[in-house]
Amino acid sequence: MASRSRSPVAAGPEEIFTDLRAVADRVREGLTREVPESAYEPPADQAPGEEIARFAERERARVVEAGARGLEKLAAGRDDEIGDDESFGMEAIVLLEGRPAILVQDADFPPQEGDWAVLNAQRAAIRQTLARVGRVDVSGHVSLDWVGTAFLVGADVVMTNRHVALEFARDGGSARWAFQPGLGAALDLTREYGALPGAGGSAYAVTEVIGIHRDVDMALLRVAPAPGGQALPTPLAVAADAPADVPGHPVYVVGHPAWDGRRNEPEAMRRIFMDIYNVKRLQPGTANQLLAERNVLTHDCSTLGGNSGSPVLDLADHRVLGLHFGGRYGFGNYAVPLWSMLDDPLVRSAELNFV
Repeated sequence: MASRSRSPVAAGPEEIFTDLRAVADRVREGLTREVPESAYEPPADQAPGEEIARFAERERARVVEAGARGLEKLAAGRDDEIGDDESFGMEAIVLLEGRPAILVQDADFPPQEGDWAVLNAQRAAIRQTLARVGRVDVSGHVSLDWVGTAFLVGADVVMTNRHVALEFARDGGSARWAFQPGLGAALDLTREYGALPGAGGSAYAVTEVIGIHRDVDMALLRVAPAPGGQALPTPLAVAADAPADVPGHPVYVVGHPAWDGRRNEPEAMRRIFMDIYNVKRLQPGTANQLLAERNVLTHDCSTLGGNSGSPVLDLADHRVLGLHFGGRYGFGNYAVPLWSMLDDPLVRSAELNFV
């Protein structure tokens, strides 16, 4: 399968699916269950929207069918016969079936089928996680209105990436950090699909840049509710030790995948995923390996740029295992393993909720 450097997919279908032909059959069966187009003619003022939705559905079906053909060729060892459409279709199937990015609404997610039906039994704990992860919005920036994801790790402390915080913070000297002149930041816990900004009353001002780490892609920020505003939730539990079995360990990411026009097929991706970006999603997958010499934990959850600063959580106990900071198609996504930071001076000073 061709390399797609800006793809949200970090692993190929042969790494994710155990039976490629069965997956091809399943997605085709799903296409046959699609509701046929209605003979109903909408009012003239609604017709353009209806037509766009129908086009998107047809495009999704076309791409998925091409992906099913690609999976069958891959299963038969005919990799060299896989065309660009089939390659992209397989990537779409991985995103839709194997490593989905599930939309969050009302701090919840829709019931899941197939391999990720396991999420349904973990719903209560996952909802607790969803309520503690937010989008980092900025004010006064010349080109951005938000810069990444952050999550609660202390009583009034959130964690994000260094490259996120540097969009609004600067080195103030003497080991102190400050806001860039004219810029401000806030954490919005309710940036969900269909929700109006601030409608949930869960936006918190970033009041202090506690510190930006010099060696790993990490920043710690202090947040506070507005006067009379909603109190902060309790923090997430941060893993004080590593899981016993990192390779293949089920994990999930929560973040705000952003549109990235540098993809090879930006218009096709927009049509398949209905152009829904910049809002909270639940992104399940597995941990791959611990690169101890680089202090990196890899995983294969489907992520995009807005996931910078997302937590990588253990699906078994819902502790935060890592801080996601980037990825590369076909190689994996990268996170800072937080148990390795237990004795770090900056982390210790912020009094994180290690468990």
